[in-house]
Amino acid sequence: MRKHVISAVSAAIALGLGLAACGSGSDSGSGDDDALVVGATAVPAGEVLSYIQKDLAEKAGLDLKITEFTDYVLPNTALQEGSLDANLYQNQPYLDDFNKSKGTDLVSVVKAYLPPMGVYSKKVKDVTELTDGATVAVPNDVTNEGRALKLLASKGVITLKEGAGTTASPKDITANPKHLTFKELEPAQLPRSLDDVAAAVINNNYAQDAGLSPATDAILLESAKDNPYANLLAVKKGNEDDPRVKKLAKLLTSPEVRKFIEDKYKGSVLPVTSD
Repeated sequence: MRKHVISAVSAAIALGLGLAACGSGSDSGSGDDDALVVGATAVPAGEVLSYIQKDLAEKAGLDLKITEFTDYVLPNTALQEGSLDANLYQNQPYLDDFNKSKGTDLVSVVKAYLPPMGVYSKKVKDVTELTDGATVAVPNDVTNEGRALKLLASKGVITLKEGAGTTASPKDITANPKHLTFKELEPAQLPRSLDDVAAAVINNNYAQDAGLSPATDAILLESAKDNPYANLLAVKKGNEDDPRVKKLAKLLTSPEVRKFIEDKYKGSVLPVTSD
């Protein structure tokens, strides 16, 4: 089904532990009015924020707390409800769709980095080698599925109808010469599907969580050119001018963070230095 799916693990954490932060470098924001509590997926957002927390935040006068999530829904739900002050993990098309479908009013503050989506396979070394009738796993949420299909279309594996945008679905496929079947899965499950499908289109953070290197393991990787999917720092509307948020936004686009991203991810995540 094409819907947002809440990870059972994340739900248990959120309900049972009150959105307690994960990891030794993170703390709960409860009871600390001066701390900026930011939600993130572990990779790369959590790692980028941890670097800022340990190496840059104190000098900038920022008390940064990090809460990690394993899905794409709870970070926005928690932000809207006030358990978080900001989050870092999503792109603008996803945020726009979330606001529309959930009635939230979350806004972008600054673009931080681009985590390119990739196609991965244990059976072929190029998407052109996919056999007739092969099954390809794709994310089951609206914007990530559209992103996955557009990536496949960029290589001519399928053709999408003219004007198909960021919410493209299999219904928008006008040519499928290899008669591929698309299996829609929760994004976090996609790496585990690689033994069962011919290929899977996997979001960057879940690929890296599974030990895959987008720069070297993907058989097809998104280009950075004209890419609308840079991950962004988001807040609830009205909080864009919070001084703590402004400090974090400045750090996220600093030369230090750019170098950290380049050195650590070696092309698997690409820095963004301005809007």
